[in-house]
Amino acid sequence: RQRHSPARPVGLALATAACAAVVVLGGRWLYFTPTAHISIDINPSLELGVNRFDRVISVQGWNDDGTALAETVEVTNLSYTDAVETILATDTIETLLGQDAVVEIGVIGDDDTHCERLLAGVQACTDGQQNAHCYRAGTEEVEQAHDCGLSYGKYRAYQELAALDPSVTPEAVQGMTMREIRDRIAALSGDGTTQSTAETPASCENPAPQQGNGHHGGSHHEE
Repeated sequence: RQRHSPARPVGLALATAACAAVVVLGGRWLYFTPTAHISIDINPSLELGVNRFDRVISVQGWNDDGTALAETVEVTNLSYTDAVETILATDTIETLLGQDAVVEIGVIGDDDTHCERLLAGVQACTDGQQNAHCYRAGTEEVEQAHDCGLSYGKYRAYQELAALDPSVTPEAVQGMTMREIRDRIAALSGDGTTQSTAETPASCENPAPQQGNGHHGGSHHEE
C-alpha cells in the first residue's frame, strides 16, 4: 500500500513562515513610522522624523537652504543625537553659529515620555551653544505650519512676530534667519518679549496675532 507523507509538517512550516512574515512586516512598519519630529531652524530649516527607537527615518528641508542641506547631509538611520550633532557640525551651520546666528531646535510629538527623552538629548547636543534654544511642542499646529510652507520652528517664530506686526507673511519669514526674526521681535516689543491680547493665533489664512514669548540668547528649555 502506498503511504502518504503527513501534511501536518507542511502546514506547520507554512504557519511558521506566515508568522515570521508578520513579525518582519510589523517590525518594518514600527521602524519606519515617525513618533516625533525634531525641527531645526537657523536659516536652513530642517525637520527630522524620529521613530520609537530614536532613529532618524526622514529628513526634510522647509526652505531652499534647508533642502540643500538635507540633500547633502547623511543622517538617516542615525540616532537622533548623532544626527543633530552631525547637522550642527556641518560647515554651513558652524559658519552661521560663528556669526552669532540663533538656532532653535524643537521636539514635536504627543508622547510625553518619548519627547522628554528626546528633548534631554537635544539639550545635551547644544550645551555650549550660546544662541541655542530648545523647546518642546505638540503636533496640533504642525499641519498648519506645513500648509504655510514653514517648518514648525519657523511657524512658531512667525506667530510671535505676527503678534507684533500683523503685516508679516509666512513667505517673508521663510527667507529670514532666526536671528533676523528674533531681533525683529525684540525691536518691536521693546524689551525682548512679545505681548498680545489677541485670542486667535496667526495662520496663513488669518494673520491675527497670538500671545507668546520670544526667546534667544542661551540654550534653554521651553514647553
